[in-house]
Amino acid sequence: WTLVRDDAGQPTSVLVLNTDITEKKRLENQFLRAQRMDSIGTLAGGVAHDLNNILSPIMMAAPLLRMDELPAEDFDRLLDTIETNTQRGSDIVKQLLAFGRGIEGERVVVQPRHLIKEMIKIARETFPKSLTITTEVAENLWPIMGDPTHVHQVLLNLCINARDAMPNGGTLKVIAENVQLDEHYAVQDTESKQGPFVSLRVSDTGTGIPKEIMEKIFDPFFTTKEIGKGTGLGLATVMGIVKSHGGLVHVYSEVGKGSVFNVLLPAAPNAIAASDEAVRAPLPVGRGETILVVDDEAGILSATCKLLERHNYKVLAATDGAEALTQFSRYRGSIRLILTDVMMPVMDGLALVRVVRKIDPEMKVIASSGLGHDAKFEELRALGVNAFLTKPYTADKLLHTLRDLLADGPGTRA
Repeated sequence: WTLVRDDAGQPTSVLVLNTDITEKKRLENQFLRAQRMDSIGTLAGGVAHDLNNILSPIMMAAPLLRMDELPAEDFDRLLDTIETNTQRGSDIVKQLLAFGRGIEGERVVVQPRHLIKEMIKIARETFPKSLTITTEVAENLWPIMGDPTHVHQVLLNLCINARDAMPNGGTLKVIAENVQLDEHYAVQDTESKQGPFVSLRVSDTGTGIPKEIMEKIFDPFFTTKEIGKGTGLGLATVMGIVKSHGGLVHVYSEVGKGSVFNVLLPAAPNAIAASDEAVRAPLPVGRGETILVVDDEAGILSATCKLLERHNYKVLAATDGAEALTQFSRYRGSIRLILTDVMMPVMDGLALVRVVRKIDPEMKVIASSGLGHDAKFEELRALGVNAFLTKPYTADKLLHTLRDLLADGPGTRA
């Protein structure tokens, strides 16, 4: 809009120039919709490829386990294969949820040395034999405060990218050391802050990253891999996790000579991390307590009941909240704890807990959900639920949570 004045300088009118952008906006929306569908297709293709690779050995191992003449060592090897692949599937789901909702997780004292050791073991067992895999880890490496699953995801994604960059073989190296960032460093990198950090560097001797795409590599859904060979979420997830931990990511690369990804995570030099012995400690067993397990998934219900029975618990099972209330009313005097799924037909976990709290306010309850942050968790927390487990959870996590709750007094755990 332009004000028009006469020869004397007095306002006489307003000149308005309008442009009809209806068609432009329509085309923009159409383009964005097409782009979004393309991203979803790329994502679905990558996830389907990964999940098919995970499910194939499980489906082949299952009939072999039914063979009576199977040697004990082959039996154990097949079980290890199934366990490893289900964990990989769980990690893919966690990666997708972490990207979709933002990166959140528990913050505990983590010794990166243990995670690197585990990651290198996986790489040496599963990566092509044409790759040489080495490590250099400082003996006095500082611990960090973080989510061990997410930090492991960072290492896994970077190592997989390094592997894919060396189709004809090469050297993958993981270096971990303590770094004290000072004022001089902070001046060079405006996103950094002074203090103690742990540097995790993953290097390869692969194809390298062209300069023209260097700024795009952390963008969601950006990938240089063939359709169906990658989701384009790997480095986006790495960046999200590192940022959520208050860290930095630096990339150095030269075409034809390889790449180095340097992840800097704030250290906690005085913290004490859990030892390897603690990780290998035997699973805790019950003292004959009765647990009411509620889940509409038959496979989960059966596996959970068998696990608890094998670890000296008495178990009552229910497939929904209504059936659970019947069991609870009949055996109320002997039930010590209820483990319930949140999302169920007929009567969900939230409704079940509401009724149980009215009957017995002191009953201990563990709520579980496939969603890391179920919308009903806050209301369950307000009802005094003692602990929350995100599916799929490990036997170690479940049994330790049970032992802690049954040994201690009332209290809510996250």
